[in-house]
Amino acid sequence: MANSGLQILGFALALLGAIGLVVGTIMPQWKMSAYVGDNIITAVSMYEGLWMSCAFQSTGQMQCKVYDSILQLNSALQATRALMVVSIIVSLAGVGIACMGMKCTTCGGDDKVRKSRIAMTGGIIILIGALCAIVACSWYANDIIKAFYNPFTPVNTKYEFGSAIFIAWAGAFLTVVGGGMLAASCPRGKSTPKYPASRPPSSKEYV
Repeated sequence: MANSGLQILGFALALLGAIGLVVGTIMPQWKMSAYVGDNIITAVSMYEGLWMSCAFQSTGQMQCKVYDSILQLNSALQATRALMVVSIIVSLAGVGIACMGMKCTTCGGDDKVRKSRIAMTGGIIILIGALCAIVACSWYANDIIKAFYNPFTPVNTKYEFGSAIFIAWAGAFLTVVGGGMLAASCPRGKSTPKYPASRPPSSKEYV
């Protein structure tokens, strides 16, 4: 069974990664306006996120507007939004389950094999949540790249990667590492003795 230090490190990384997923999902800087072409206007920077779009002016003021209707959003944005929410819920649930199976906690009873199985289950659930986040970020990034290199896209409407997508990617990477460490808590089978246990001599031998 994995030692408690490895479990604590995996739990900390998974928890930090889940926080990164939450922060990245909330931030509006999933993509930002790209300054390409001859006519560059830097007075206003446009940002778009999963929930709102923002305009950042050179004076330091930022104005944000929440998307009016979900049906008006493209398929990539809707899928990314759903996958990120699922990833956060699944990752936090896995962290909670793994916490009960760690050796340093008293939850789950005193059976070490059962606690290791609980920690392993939590690690697998965390890995599933991390996979959802990786798919979501990659899908959204692919949509940005295709629109950027599309010759029919106007120059002033092209976007590039924002800081939020990198934070979400980093959070997904941390949850993968942490979930993998917790999933390594696979319990080993109990070893059987090679020789039969010695029995006390019976009283008949002395008769």
